[in-house]
Amino acid sequence: MQTDGWIGVDLDGTLAEFHGWISVEHIGKPVPEMLERVRSWLDQGVEVRIFTARVDSGAVALSLGNETGELHIHVEKIRNIIQDWTEKHLGIRLPVTNVKDFKMLELWDDRAVRVVLNKGCPCCEQFR
Repeated sequence: MQTDGWIGVDLDGTLAEFHGWISVEHIGKPVPEMLERVRSWLDQGVEVRIFTARVDSGAVALSLGNETGELHIHVEKIRNIIQDWTEKHLGIRLPVTNVKDFKMLELWDDRAVRVVLNKGCPCCEQFR
């Protein structure tokens, strides 16, 4: 696997179980298959980052008039909670971001739909 870049892994519903919002402190149990996939990437020397809206500082929620965005203002506290979780379950404090860049190789997310490069049509038959 190409290692000159990073793989983004969504937290809620992808790496950790998600059964509805509880609190910023709550992160669900690990999803075993995804946890093993992340461990494999790490063993291969691939950089993995947690890619989550939890660290967007609440800007999106607040701009939409959602006062619960206030819960997300303390980004460093939330980042530390997530890193504590990754350290507990993976033995490493993974970087946490909500920003893509040109070094991102892949994004694993329960909400994303992959499209064919430069075509705009979905790759998966279920989304056609």
